[in-house]
Amino acid sequence: MGLPLSKYVWFDGKFVTLDKAKVPITTHAIHYGTSVFEGVRAYWNGKNLFIFRLDEHIKRFRRSGQFYNISLNFSDEIINNAIIGICKKNKIKKSCYIRPFYFIGDYGINLHLTEKAPTNVAIFIFPFGDLFNKNGITAGVVSWRKFSDMSTPPQAKMGGNYLNSIIATQEAKRNGFDEAILLDHSGNVSEAPGENIFIVREDKLITPPLSSSALNGITRDAIIKIACDLDIDVIETEIARSELMISDEIFLTGTAAEITPIISMDGKKIANGKPGEITMKLMKKYTEIVMNKNQDYSHWLTEVY
Repeated sequence: MGLPLSKYVWFDGKFVTLDKAKVPITTHAIHYGTSVFEGVRAYWNGKNLFIFRLDEHIKRFRRSGQFYNISLNFSDEIINNAIIGICKKNKIKKSCYIRPFYFIGDYGINLHLTEKAPTNVAIFIFPFGDLFNKNGITAGVVSWRKFSDMSTPPQAKMGGNYLNSIIATQEAKRNGFDEAILLDHSGNVSEAPGENIFIVREDKLITPPLSSSALNGITRDAIIKIACDLDIDVIETEIARSELMISDEIFLTGTAAEITPIISMDGKKIANGKPGEITMKLMKKYTEIVMNKNQDYSHWLTEVY
């Protein structure tokens, strides 16, 4: 699927046109997946463009590389200004998705990475609406398991990690589902290929703990905070696969997915095949927040213009 990429990208400290951002075929990340990335959303509310939780994204951006001694050779302030700048440079006045990433460059085939390995940093941007149908999607548990800390750090947003997500998605699509649900190595619910998962039972919001190989998602964190402010009890605990079938509601959260209801799990209708009451309440509140219509959360937003 081609992306309507903006004319200008940010590459190693400079704004350049897309055709000028090139790397050699000996780039280490192409061979071994040694890339670090973030997905950041910005929302146009008719008056200004607001980047959602930019500071948190930049902190995780740097932290992910630290798991592998991959250096982000620009300060947080420079990355912050670059992300705001890429919006301004392209005169973006519609909701969009921003992809900052850095990767090991021309390093041959050496597997011994050190902090001195050469890195490149790039940022591109494109208009973006809904990733999934907000009226609800179908999902199914796949046979592939989510990797764990026993093999690879789940909290590092590394390019190579997402091969696990790709193969899980392929299986889900073959089985006729919109999205996959992965279990952890103990057989408990972990997350979707690119989203965290929440279930609702008896008006309580339940989500897997990080020990179930779930990413400490920024949207996940936002939903937990919003739910608490709405006096909705939130529980982080292991979720058995069988509990998905008796959930009152299920939804996914993520930067790209935002809040996406699951209305069918493994072929069984959830919430009578429509988004549930608590899911809808959280979706409404989340939209208000990202559109800067709730001043209690304005500290989560960064103005572009």
